[in-house]
Amino acid sequence: MQELHFSQIVRAQAQKYGDRPIFHFRKNLTDQWTPISWNNFDKQVFTVAKALVELGVAEQECVGQYSQNMTENLIIDFALYGNRSVLVPIYATSTAAQVEYIVNDAEIKVIFVGEQKQYDEACEVIATSEILKKIIVFDPDVKIKNDGKSMYYHELVTLGEKSTQHLEVQNRTNKASEDDLASILYTSGTTGKPKGVMMPHSTFMEAMRTHKIRLTTTSDKDVSIAFLPLSHVFERTWTYFCMYMGVQVYVNFRPIEIQQTIKDVRPTLMCSVPRFWEKVYSSVQENIAKMPPSKQGLVTWAVAVGKQYNLDYLRLGENPGILLKLKYAIADKLIFSKVKKTIGIENANMLPTAGAKLSDDINVFLRSIGVPIVYGYGLTETTATVSCFDYVGYEIGTVGKIMPDLQVKIGQDNEIMVKGKTVFSGYYKNEKATAEAFTEDGWFRTGDAGHLKDGIITLTERIKDLFKTSNGKYIAPQAIETRLALDIYIEQAAAIGDERNYVTAIIAPSLTALEEFAHKNKISFSDHDDLLQKPEILKLIEERIKKAQADMAKYEQVKRFKLIRKGFTIESGELTNTLKMRRAVIMQKYKSLIDEMYTEA
Repeated sequence: MQELHFSQIVRAQAQKYGDRPIFHFRKNLTDQWTPISWNNFDKQVFTVAKALVELGVAEQECVGQYSQNMTENLIIDFALYGNRSVLVPIYATSTAAQVEYIVNDAEIKVIFVGEQKQYDEACEVIATSEILKKIIVFDPDVKIKNDGKSMYYHELVTLGEKSTQHLEVQNRTNKASEDDLASILYTSGTTGKPKGVMMPHSTFMEAMRTHKIRLTTTSDKDVSIAFLPLSHVFERTWTYFCMYMGVQVYVNFRPIEIQQTIKDVRPTLMCSVPRFWEKVYSSVQENIAKMPPSKQGLVTWAVAVGKQYNLDYLRLGENPGILLKLKYAIADKLIFSKVKKTIGIENANMLPTAGAKLSDDINVFLRSIGVPIVYGYGLTETTATVSCFDYVGYEIGTVGKIMPDLQVKIGQDNEIMVKGKTVFSGYYKNEKATAEAFTEDGWFRTGDAGHLKDGIITLTERIKDLFKTSNGKYIAPQAIETRLALDIYIEQAAAIGDERNYVTAIIAPSLTALEEFAHKNKISFSDHDDLLQKPEILKLIEERIKKAQADMAKYEQVKRFKLIRKGFTIESGELTNTLKMRRAVIMQKYKSLIDEMYTEA
C-alpha cells in the first residue's frame, strides 16, 4: 500500500475494508465486545473533524488527550490529522500539576478526558488556566459541571452531525503535508520538566513503511490488543501500524484487566513492556516449583528440547531434523501448548517487547517454549523502533537488527547515534534541549551507550540520568531527590528504580533534626544507628516522603526506603566534584540495601 498521509489513511482503508471491523471495545469485563467497522470509523472521524472546526480548532493547533485507552482516542487522533491539527497525548495517570505544565507549554485550548479522575484533574487546571477553555468527556457516566466549559463527547458528535464544515475539513486535508506537525509527545527530562517531542507526519509514515518491510508475517488476518497506554509512543505507533496493515485491534480499557482480555481475545499480536513478561515468567516458575519432582523433570527436559529446537536450529535458519522435531512436538503437546493456552497466547504470531531491559533468561525461556517474543529498542524521539529481533539470526543479549533505511553509529562514550526519517524534528519550544540532542551534522544522540556489529545493537548502559522502570515508565530521579532533600529531616536522597518495577530510595537523614524529634517525643536511643532503626523514626520519614511527593504520579513515588548514617561525599566517590551523584558507585556500595527493598515486597 502506498504511504498515504495520516489525514487520508482512514478513508483509503475504509474503501478497502468497508464493513469489516477495525476496533473492538468494552468498558467492563462483563460487557460484550463492541466492534467498529472501517466505514463507521471513517464516518465518526469526519464527523468529529467537522465538530472540531465548529469549536474553533485551527490548523497546527494543539489539542490534548488525557484518557485511558478508548476507541474515542483514535477517532480524535485522525479527526485532528484530517484538520492538520496537532495531537498532544497525556498519560491517564498524570497529576493535575503535570497536566497543567503540558497545557501551558503546548497552549492547549481543548482537552479530551476519559473518566471522572481525569475530568476532576482537568477541572483543577481550567480553574486557573488562561489557556485551557474546553473539557470534552468521553465517558457519559462522568458527572460534569454546568459551567459552559465542559461537554460530553456525544454532544460533540451531535455538533459535528449538524455541522456544514465539510468543505473546510476537506480543504485542510488537501493541504496536508508530511512536514506538518502531527503530534507532540511529552517525555520527562533529567530536571523533571517534560520535553515535548515534535513528531511530523513524515515520522509516522516512515515508521509504517519500514515496519512493513521488517515485519513480513503481519497481515490483515492478524488480531492485536492495544494494552499499553496509547499515550506511549510504542503502543500508539503499533496501533497505527495495525490500522495500516488492516489488523483488527481490541482496545483494552484498564491495564489491570489485560490477563482476562488476552484469554478472551486470544490475539496473534500484542506489544508490551518487559514487566508483563517478568510477571508471566514468575507465575510459570512458581507453578513449576509446586509440581512433584517427576513432573519438574519433564518440564526441564521439555525446555531443553525447546531451546535446542528454537534457538540452536530455527534461530539460525537451520533444519532441526526429524528426531528433534518429534521431541519438540511431544514437548509442545505435553507442556508448551498448555502454558501458552493458559496465558491466552497460543495463537501468537509475534509479540513485540520493548521499553526497558528484558532479562536474557526470560527471553531464552519464552523463546524455548515457542513464545515469539520480538525484543527491540527505541525511543519516543525515534518514533519507537530503532532495532528489533529479526525472524532469523537474532541474538540473545542484543536488542536486534537496525530497522530498514535507518542509520545508526556509535559516537563518543559509546553513545548510540541515530539518523533517519523516523527521528523527531526537535523539542517543542526548547531550542537548547534540541541543540543538545543533535550533533552538528544531524545525528540524534540517544543518551544510551552500546555496541554495533553487523547491524545488530547491544545496549550496555544508560548515559542519561533518566531511568525507566520495568513497566516502561520514564522517571527523572533528580526531580524526586530534589523534593525529598527540601524536607528538614532529609539531607540527601538517591532514587532507585532503573529496570525495577517501582521506585525506592537510599536516604541520608538530618541526624540533628532527628535527634531533636526523638527528644521532643521521648524516644530513647543509644547511638545514631539505634536511632535510625526506631519505628517512630521510620514512620516519620515515610510520612515526610508521602507529603513531598503528594502531587507526583504514583509510578514516580518512592515505595520503600533505607536510611544510612553517613551521607554521600566527594571523598567516598559517591559525588563528583560538582556534587553530582555517581549513581553507579551508589548502586554498588548500597547493593545489599537496595536488594532488600525489592525482596521485602
